[in-house]
Amino acid sequence: MAGIGNAIIIGGGIGGPAAAMALQRAGIEATVYEAYDGPATGVGGALSIAPNGRQALAAIGADAAVAAVGRPMRAMVMQSWTGKRLAEFAAPARLPEQLLIWRPELYRALHAEAVRRGIRIEHGKRLVAVEHAPHGARATFADGSTAAGDVLIGADGIRSAVRSAIDPGAPSPRYTGLLGFGARCTGDGLAPTGPKMHMVFGKRAFFGYQIEPDEAGWFANLPHPTPMRAAEAQRVPAEEWLRRIAELFRDDRTPAVDMVRRTRPEDLVITGGLEDIPRVPVWHKASVVLLGDAAHATSPSSGQGASLAIESAVQLARCLRDLPVAEAFAEYERLRRARVERIIAMAARTNADKAAGPIARVLRDALMPIAMKAFGDPKKFAWQFDHPIDFAAPVVPGDRTTPSGRG
Repeated sequence: MAGIGNAIIIGGGIGGPAAAMALQRAGIEATVYEAYDGPATGVGGALSIAPNGRQALAAIGADAAVAAVGRPMRAMVMQSWTGKRLAEFAAPARLPEQLLIWRPELYRALHAEAVRRGIRIEHGKRLVAVEHAPHGARATFADGSTAAGDVLIGADGIRSAVRSAIDPGAPSPRYTGLLGFGARCTGDGLAPTGPKMHMVFGKRAFFGYQIEPDEAGWFANLPHPTPMRAAEAQRVPAEEWLRRIAELFRDDRTPAVDMVRRTRPEDLVITGGLEDIPRVPVWHKASVVLLGDAAHATSPSSGQGASLAIESAVQLARCLRDLPVAEAFAEYERLRRARVERIIAMAARTNADKAAGPIARVLRDALMPIAMKAFGDPKKFAWQFDHPIDFAAPVVPGDRTTPSGRG
């Protein structure tokens, strides 16, 4: 143990509870402070927990709790808008199955597991200031209360207040050119896909769907020339968005229009503009460090946002367990930066294909079958998914042989 007794975690989404559980396993007490007045159980659409995310969850004994609320997603099938099957690919069979999970259910599972382990989560704590103390950090919240710890971890998302506190010049989120939507609907009468997610590069927009006998789910990424925050997009009635989405997919030879028309307006998840941050220059300062989207925000197109946050939580806990704070933060960044930025860049290339204009779409559709033949080789993307973390292994700064993951 490097002498860290307690930590305060700002942000109670995915990374916050995961970090608290990882720190507890490392012998470090942590309290999570969440800005929402109550549990954010109705926020967000579908996402995936990739095999590497499940490996990270297993490292802190939390995989079973998450797997219980997820559905298997054993492969991804890429299609063109004409219905042509371009490729099918899956993670190596030796790895845990990928899961399709709705964010509110993931949120509830992680929070319930953290509380079961005796971790304190306080709500209604909106951060307004961070102070560097001689031997730690102090957070001040909008209600006038404060919290102090040996370290402060900013797991407060893509618009992180902690990131701005340690680096006022930190980059802002970048709009990807896409708006995000999703919903669950009935699958009655639709051809089932089984545990396979179908991804369609549509004629005008991108559509993903998975259909099982008891439930179907879909998401859509719509090109849009200007940024649109979630609150702005949500001011447009859901009925109107459903009409627009169905119209965009009217020429596609997929179940998109049928699934959109089956969707109740109250079930539509309106995400607004999809965003990323290619590179956050400063991850830590003194006793404060960033985690998850606060440090490495990838767009949803990566399918890796939640998994990367959980990986980072596990690696940060290992580093704080074994090293003094300054060395721990530096080693944590060394272990994580190259990997997460590679995934962010890969997702940005996917976004460019999804948001292609009329001329670019013609080129994309002509070249995609060739590209998919190469992409369909599991060796091309296995590095993302095959990333085991040996929680018990000691962390040695700069040691390339440390068994802390591949890729």
